[in-house]
This record gives sequence, structure tokens and C-alpha cells, in this order.
Amino acid sequence: MEVQGRIKLIADTQTFGTNGFRKREVVVTTEEQYPQHIMIEFVQDKTDLLNNFQVGQQVKISINLRGREWTNPQGEVKYFNSIQGWRIEAAQPETSGDMPPMPPADAFEPASNLNEDDHDDLPF
Repeated sequence: MEVQGRIKLIADTQTFGTNGFRKREVVVTTEEQYPQHIMIEFVQDKTDLLNNFQVGQQVKISINLRGREWTNPQGEVKYFNSIQGWRIEAAQPETSGDMPPMPPADAFEPASNLNEDDHDDLPF
């Protein structure tokens, strides 16, 4: 799955526990009729992927949805979801339709090398 939008916030890397578990969060604001502020976490070695990005930048983030079950001390079962990023790249500007971009007009050679004799070579 992918999330596209503009980076609103990049948090500092946090370290937890004696094992040194690392987590870093980024908030991306989608650009649609009703923009959403999506918090995505990068964990362990993936936290370094955010070093090359900055607030305001357009990005595309590949994500996995994670869910887990937890039983509290009173025996109640609770469920938690998280959005975990595993790749981030600068978003390419959208082009309209499926057409490739048109090269500039000066990239074409003028058709001035036609022979005068070639103007009437149709077979019918």
C-alpha cells in the first residue's frame, strides 16, 4: 500500500527498552478534498530513511498495516493498529492522462530537406 502527500512533521528518533528498539514518526498530509493527517512510523534501521527528507516535501511512502492484540492486567482484550513505513521517495509531479510529457518545440528538426520530385509519389 502507498500513502502520498506533503510532509507535515518529522519527529526525532526515539529509543525504547534495553534492546535499543528505535522508532521515528512522520506525519503526511494527503492532498484530496478532505485532507488527512496520517502518522506513519518507521522502525529500527528504517528510521534512517527519513534523514533525506524535510517538512513541506511531497513524498510517496510504501506502508504495511499492522495490528496486534493485548490483554491488560484486568483480563480485557484490546486491539491496536499502526501504519508502518518501509520505503519513502520523493513524489513525482502528476501528469495529466497517460501521455508522456511533450518535448519542447526546438527539439524537432524542420522538415526542409524534402526533394521536389518526392511530392507526388502516391501509388494511386
